[in-house]
Amino acid sequence: SSSSGDEALRDKRARILSRGLPKQKPIEGVKQVVVVASGKGGVGKSTTAVNIALALAANDSTKEVGLLDADVYGPSIPKMMNLKGSPELTPKNLMRPLKNYGIACMSMGFLIEETAPVVWRGLMVMSAVEKLLRQVDWGQLDYLVIDMPPGTGDVQLSVSQNIPIAGAVIVSTPQDVALLDARKGAEMFRKVHVPVLGLVQNMSVFQCPKCKHKTHIFGADGVRDLAETLGLDILGDIPLHISIRETCDSGQPVVISQPQSDAAKAYLKIAMEISRRLPVPPA
Repeated sequence: SSSSGDEALRDKRARILSRGLPKQKPIEGVKQVVVVASGKGGVGKSTTAVNIALALAANDSTKEVGLLDADVYGPSIPKMMNLKGSPELTPKNLMRPLKNYGIACMSMGFLIEETAPVVWRGLMVMSAVEKLLRQVDWGQLDYLVIDMPPGTGDVQLSVSQNIPIAGAVIVSTPQDVALLDARKGAEMFRKVHVPVLGLVQNMSVFQCPKCKHKTHIFGADGVRDLAETLGLDILGDIPLHISIRETCDSGQPVVISQPQSDAAKAYLKIAMEISRRLPVPPA
């Protein structure tokens, strides 16, 4: 009958598709992977990833946290985490992450000159990402935070399909053009069956340091509206504050250098929301 023929065709198609997908393999020693992503560049994703990693460690001193910079073309973790130099190799020929503020860090920025542009085609980028994922000795980590490149391209798909991800965090400003891309990012993770833990509204409001007047430079509550549309949670709001930019530029992120500030407290709250939403890790 035609229905049984259709079913056989569907089964065959499913078998072919499953053969084509890479098998997800956990990163040795890493209990849970959290990816921080954005559809658009320039929305403060790396700053958010750095401060989230530090906040996860600050919220629970028993947890070991790592930070992987998967943005091959524009690695910014070395500067933000005040790290320089090349990783040492273990006897098994694995790279040892560089460490600062208690966070184990790995980045393409450790492997190339600071001012050298990465002029690579897609296959070379994918090979580099594979090395950063598989050829690093992370030791034992409770959380590995991955700072993803902006967009929904090869790197995002490869990371999502190669390793089990406990959850994704989408960062966006409330601006309409950023929200369009943030939505695409959230939909992409849903398509590859990565749970989206929630959205972070970054640069949500600017408060004048002199008169204390608040201005919504990028619009108000756009990310909140998007979260509602997508049926997702808002993990928190980060203000547009000069100290956040200055501390990251100087390699002393605000969670570490100004832990009592409102900005640091916002990141600590977001980290708490993330850990609350993560599944119970394997023993």
